[in-house]
Amino acid sequence: MRVFAVAVALTLPFCAQAQDHGPILSDTVEAHILPGFAALSDATATLTQAAQTDCAPGSPQLRAAFHKAFDDWISVSHLRFGPTEVQDRAFALAFWPDTKGFTPKALTGLIATEDTAVRSPEAFAETSIAGRGFFALEQMLYDPRFSEQGSEAYRCALVQAIAADIDGNASAINTDWASYATALTQPGGDSPYRSDDEAMQELYKALITGLEFTSDTRLGRPMGIFHRPRPSRAEARRSERSLRHVELSLAALRELAIRLSADHPGIAADLDDAFAKAITRAQSLDDPSFADVATPQGRLRVEALQQSISDIRAIASAELGPTLGISAGFNSLDGD
Repeated sequence: MRVFAVAVALTLPFCAQAQDHGPILSDTVEAHILPGFAALSDATATLTQAAQTDCAPGSPQLRAAFHKAFDDWISVSHLRFGPTEVQDRAFALAFWPDTKGFTPKALTGLIATEDTAVRSPEAFAETSIAGRGFFALEQMLYDPRFSEQGSEAYRCALVQAIAADIDGNASAINTDWASYATALTQPGGDSPYRSDDEAMQELYKALITGLEFTSDTRLGRPMGIFHRPRPSRAEARRSERSLRHVELSLAALRELAIRLSADHPGIAADLDDAFAKAITRAQSLDDPSFADVATPQGRLRVEALQQSISDIRAIASAELGPTLGISAGFNSLDGD
């Protein structure tokens, strides 16, 4: 199974003029990436504390902390490189799409056996990745199947272990970015990027694949096909966050796009206008879990939103990429 798998070939056309990307790289790192991961780390620390204080699924404080931390993850989830990929941290934070239903199976297994891994962060980090992260915690807090399964004491310990594991991964990513930032802004030498161009390619890839994931997976999975919509496949539907994830992702990608196009005001304006239209269209939907895709009218509205995101992708590919000296070839993000 491949989830969020992208095969990317990025090359510089011979005709591209040399550009100084240093200021854009520094600005993107200092104003977009580092604050985003710092906010995530702060929010997951609060989540861990909330779980320790009151682990009950219906706890208002715990649910509020869950939503804030999940918001902050979605706002940086397009940055799938460097520290987020170490030890599969991104998947440990967000195992989705879960095409085979591994998360409920993993949680049921932990509860049924009262797995002692919940007693140790190190041991819990070795358990199934499907039973960790935000989607596992969502099911513990919002899925009635887990409200009475096993003993209350173990369910509490499991909620606390998942929250602590989320915090551990978020903190590690944030810590590692302190050094990885230099690798991105000062390529060459020991950096994984040989030049400013390669570093820019990484950020451009994050923009394009982020748009693709939101359009094809966050929207495409619940849409299914016309005669067989799949609203039960919507991301974070149990906590009614499906539409919110689209809005948060578009807002974050809009910020990244504007920073990458800073040297080209015309392209920046085109991108900003396209993002504004897509975000306005998303905000006009009154369908937090995409349940309405099961109706012709509801599906039509989501299709219109998907087309708005496709318009952004077209501008980024036709205008931004070539201007930056980047050409890209992508395979579709895999689902089932």
